[in-house]
Amino acid sequence: MQLDRRRALDAFAAYAARYNDKDPKVRLKIDHTYRVAALCGRIARAQGLDAPGIDLAWLCGLLHDVGRFEQLRRYGTFNDAASIDHAACSVQVLFDEGHIRDYLPDPDQDALLRTAVACHSAYRLPGGLDARTLLYCNILRDADKIDILRVNVETPLEEIYNVTTAELRAAAITPAVGEAFYAHHAVLRSLKRTPADNVVGHMSLVYELVFAESRRIVRQQGWLDRLMDFSTGNPATARTLADMRDHMHAWLAANA
Repeated sequence: MQLDRRRALDAFAAYAARYNDKDPKVRLKIDHTYRVAALCGRIARAQGLDAPGIDLAWLCGLLHDVGRFEQLRRYGTFNDAASIDHAACSVQVLFDEGHIRDYLPDPDQDALLRTAVACHSAYRLPGGLDARTLLYCNILRDADKIDILRVNVETPLEEIYNVTTAELRAAAITPAVGEAFYAHHAVLRSLKRTPADNVVGHMSLVYELVFAESRRIVRQQGWLDRLMDFSTGNPATARTLADMRDHMHAWLAANA
C-alpha cells in the first residue's frame, strides 16, 4: 500500500472543516483523531511492522471517528445510546458515501479498513477475523482507549456525562460495575447507572489493552492516574476508588 499521508491529512481536514471547529466538541474530536492516528503508528512500530504497515495503522486511526461529526450535527451528543452508533456512521461516511477515495485511491485495503473502523468501539470483536485484520483492529482499539483516558481528564466530566457538579460528586458506584472492574474487563454500558460508574468504566478500559506497548504508553502518559484521582464528595465512592487505584497499579505492574 502506498499512502500519501499529506493527502490523507488534507482529506480529513477538508471533511472536518464542514463542521464548526469553534465548537469545543468538534475540536475535541479533531484533536482526538490526530492523537489516535499517532498512537496507532507508535503501537504498530513496536509490533515490528514495516513502513507500509505502520502507515496503514496510522490511517485506521485517522479514519476511525469521522462519523462523530455527523453524529454531533444530527443529535447534539456523542452518546451512542442516545443517538446512533458512531462507528457505523463512520463506515457510512467513508464507504457508503465514498469518502474513502479522498484518502486512499487504491481499494485493496478497503475491507480491512472497513472492519477496523466498524469494530473499533465494539465491546468485543467478532469471531472469524483473519490474523492481519485482527492485528489492525487491536492496534486501533488500543490507541482509541489510550486517548479516551486523556479526553476524560482534559474535558470536564460534567460536560462528557451531561450532569451537574453536585450530581457528579455525590454519585455512588454501582456494585455490578465494581464487580466488572475487579474481573479485569471493560464495563458493559448496560451496567452503568451513575456518573461515577462512567469513571470506573473508563478506568477499566486499561484491562482490555492488547499490547505491552499500549500499557507502557498508559504508564508514561499519566492520564490514567489523573482519572483515578477523580474528586468525589461521596465517602463510600472515595473508599472504593482508593481500593481500585491500588488494584490497578498492581495489575499494571504485573502486566508490564
